[in-house]
Amino acid sequence: MAGGFAKDGAVQDQIDDTVSDAVDQIRSRLPDSNSESATECDECGEPISEERRRIFPGVRLCVRCQEERDQEQQLNDLFNRRGSKDSQLR
Repeated sequence: MAGGFAKDGAVQDQIDDTVSDAVDQIRSRLPDSNSESATECDECGEPISEERRRIFPGVRLCVRCQEERDQEQQLNDLFNRRGSKDSQLR
């Protein structure tokens, strides 16, 4: 058949890839609990409270910098970059 038609299972493959990417993205944001927490923020150098370091082992950012990073990430998450050409044309 002429181009423009997806192979069988392509939609499910796309869904699976999108879910897998989302899981990988969330895992990459989690602090490494095996590493030592920073006493100062890696971004701005402000002290990170003992309570935050205790609750989030491996934390590297202060609350303010983490909130800014989360807001930037939310903006990037607004678009499904895996959308098929057919769905984008509709």
